[in-house]
This record gives sequence, C-alpha cells and structure tokens, in this order.
Amino acid sequence: MKPIWIVDDDESIRWVLEKALARENLATKSFANARDAIAALEYETPQVLVSDIRMPGDSGLDLLQLVKSRLPGLPVIIITAFSDLDSAVAAFQGGAFEYLAKPFDIDKAVELIRRALDESLRETSVESGPTETPEILGQAPAMQEVFRAIGRLSQSNVTVLITGESGSGKELVARALHKHSPRASQPFIALNTAAIPKDLLESELFGHERGAFTGAQTTRRGRFEQAEGGTLFLDEIGDMPFDLQTRLLRVLSDGHFYRVGGHQPLKANVRVITATHQNLEQRVREGLFREDLFHRLNVIRLRLPSLRERREDIPLLVRHFLVQSAKQLGVEAKRMSDASMQFLCSLELPGNVRQLENLCNWITVMAPGQTVEIKDLPLELSQEQAGGGGGGAVAPAPAALADSYSAQAHHGTVTAVAAADAGALAGSPDAWLGLLESQAASMLSGGQQEVMAVLGRQFESALIRTALKHTHGRKNDAAVRLGIGRNTITRKIAELGIDGAKDD
Repeated sequence: MKPIWIVDDDESIRWVLEKALARENLATKSFANARDAIAALEYETPQVLVSDIRMPGDSGLDLLQLVKSRLPGLPVIIITAFSDLDSAVAAFQGGAFEYLAKPFDIDKAVELIRRALDESLRETSVESGPTETPEILGQAPAMQEVFRAIGRLSQSNVTVLITGESGSGKELVARALHKHSPRASQPFIALNTAAIPKDLLESELFGHERGAFTGAQTTRRGRFEQAEGGTLFLDEIGDMPFDLQTRLLRVLSDGHFYRVGGHQPLKANVRVITATHQNLEQRVREGLFREDLFHRLNVIRLRLPSLRERREDIPLLVRHFLVQSAKQLGVEAKRMSDASMQFLCSLELPGNVRQLENLCNWITVMAPGQTVEIKDLPLELSQEQAGGGGGGAVAPAPAALADSYSAQAHHGTVTAVAAADAGALAGSPDAWLGLLESQAASMLSGGQQEVMAVLGRQFESALIRTALKHTHGRKNDAAVRLGIGRNTITRKIAELGIDGAKDD
C-alpha cells in the first residue's frame, strides 16, 4: 500500500497527523508546500492526500485541481479553517473527498482518513484487476472456433454478447477480447449484475453524487467511469432489473449517462461486453428483458461450448489445474491414473470448467497419494455416474457442486492441519499462508465475489477475538498487543459483531 501524503506548511499539524497515523500502522510522507508535492507526483503517487487549503505559493485548491486531472480516483481531504466556508464549498466542487475544519479532533481525523483509504483501496483493486489474463485452454474444434472469433473481434469496438452455461469461462473470453484489443492498456472492469442488490446496482454502474441518498457521504465513480477508455464486462446481464435496462440502453445509444443524483451528463468511452447463461430471447418473450436492449447487445454473439461438448479437453484442463493448485499450496502436483482420467472424461460435470477446477483443488488437498485413483475421488461423483440422472434422483445444481468441492477442500485442509504434528507445524510458521491461499483459490474459482472483503473480515475477526481472549476482554490492552489504535479496535469490534469486549 502506498503512503498517505500530508501537505501543510504548519509543522505541528504535520507532526500530529504523522504520529497518529503511525499508531495505526499507516505509512506517511509529508510536504511543507504544494510545490514539493506536485513535483513528487511526477514519479510517485499517494494512497490518500491530505492538504491544507491556505499555504504560501500554490494553494490546496490548486493542488486538488491538478491531482483530480491526473488521478481522478485519488481521495483528497482538505484542511480548512471554520471561517473559510467558501473554500470548503470550492473544495467539494473541485472533487474533494471531505474536509477537516481547524481545530480538528485527531481521532476523527484518523477515522476520516481511514474512510478515504478504504475508498482508495477499493478503487485501486477495481482498476488494476488481474495483471495476467488467465489461460483459455482448449484443443477441441468447438474451442478453436471460439479462438478464431476472439481474433476477429479483438480489433473491433463492436458490442459482444457471450452466451454459455455457468462455469464455462465467459469472463475469460471477455478478458481475452480486451487483452488483444487497442484498449488493452486501459482498464478492464467486470461486474456481475446478479451479485449486486437491486438498490445498489444503479450506483455501482453509474456512480453517485454526495448526498444523493442516505449514506452517500462522498461522490463515487461508477463502473462506467472506472472503465473509461477500456472495457466494461457485464456478467449475467439477463438478471439486470428491468428499470436499469432502460438506463443501460441510453448509454449504449448515445454514450452519455448521469450519476445518481447528478445533473451533468458524463461521456462514456467504453466498450461493453456482456454475458449470460440464460435464453435472452425467451426472457424478451416473457417481458423480463427489453427487446430493444437485446438487439443493442446482440450485435455479435459468441457462444461458448459446455465441457460436455469438448470432453477431449478435459485431460488438458485437469493437468493444468492440478499444476496450478499445487503451485498455490507449494506442494508437488498430483497425477491422475489412466482409469481416473477416463472416469473424469465420462462425467457430465454440469458446473463445467469451474467445477473441474474446484475438483482439482479438492484432489490436491484431499487425495492421499501422488497418483490419484477413482477411489480417491469425491464419493458423489461415483454416485452421480451410477444414478445417471434416473431413479428419481435430483442432480445437484452446478453452483452447489462447485461450492461443495471448495468447502470440502477447505474442511479437509483444516482437519489435516488440526491432526498434524504440533512440532512439524511449529517448524513451518508460514504453513497457514498455504491454507489461506488454498481457500482463496477455491473461492475465486467458485466465482465468489468480494473475496478480499470476506477473507479480510474473517482474518480481522480471528485476530481481534484471539487478542481479547489473551487480555480477558480488555479491548484497549488488546489494541496495544495488536499494534492498532484504540478507535480502530472499537470500530472493528462493532463492525464485526464481536462480543465480550470491555473497556480497560
């Protein structure tokens, strides 16, 4: 994480903020004037910028204007005097995240900087995305047709609709279209429209202005702004609420949109790629999807085959996923026997490539030997093949199967660690990192959203609960032991719903 910059000609304010942020384990870099900060921007950037508004030479507003032209997503906090209301208004008009009125409470200042930091990290993670495009593997004729289509479409800005069953790799195709396009140096932004609550989806897509609704404490850029100059991938477009379909149609039609609560139109220079596992023609007939939007999206349709249509690719994919999973855990890759590989190739695998990847993660963690036999595979696979879909048995949903392998792999890992020799674990202090990587890999390959947030909350909760046990519930003592601030642990205890804490 990059440092927080403090720009103020008052040495005492710089000192107080530096010490307060250091207690929160946050790195800082200070400047006595805006000129030095502007010069430093030529070769480095901060995570958050805190600047006084009135300084000799260039003002904080001058600095704000320059920063917003170069780094529109960087949160800037302006420090101003109570009597300087006009400047505060000008700061917000210039795009400031928030302002601090002198004299300010240091705890409130740290809390505000924390909020800005959270926003900055969210923006960074969205805009940077994966630096490497995951491989699309396939030698089957059906996949060769997909590769040829990617080659033909990559140099075009035409809207593409990718169809295919869940888990077949639609996002990988979208990333490949972006990677080989003239927009490759610009952001690739992906959004699963089915994973965002309806009330939040409009703001997620188009952003919102400060005060647009309860809780909108700052102006926020939406995915269209974040993808400016690049590609916006909208997955599961068939699940988009009907009223939002109208707004999306307008953007595709004239290239302009408004933030929620905004009055100034914004221009969108974005290539839109969409995907769905649903039959959009049927949804149009049922009145669940706008026909005019369907025709806007269905300029070029690229159908991705299911794994059942390319069984000859299963051995190639299995070997790739086993090597990938082994690297993540730092172990030797497992090998499939001829019989077990033939068995996998005979399965229906309704979860497609995602299910196969999760199965390989399960094998890496749970299979007892280096060579995997049929008896080493999950029991439900044999039952599924034996049932053959008959006998009145209800086959599990693809997502449920994928999640099942992820959960079993994680459970097996934890069980194995619990049963391991304590001395061996003591000799491997980094063993837990391998387990964390395994769980993250399972969640990511299973298509779970907000993986960083989910695992981050679990990690923080585990640390704080453990520290509170060691301090018999005294939260201030626990904060000292963890090396975090008193306000931080109080806020985290409330956010995470941790019981049993008490003041020292």
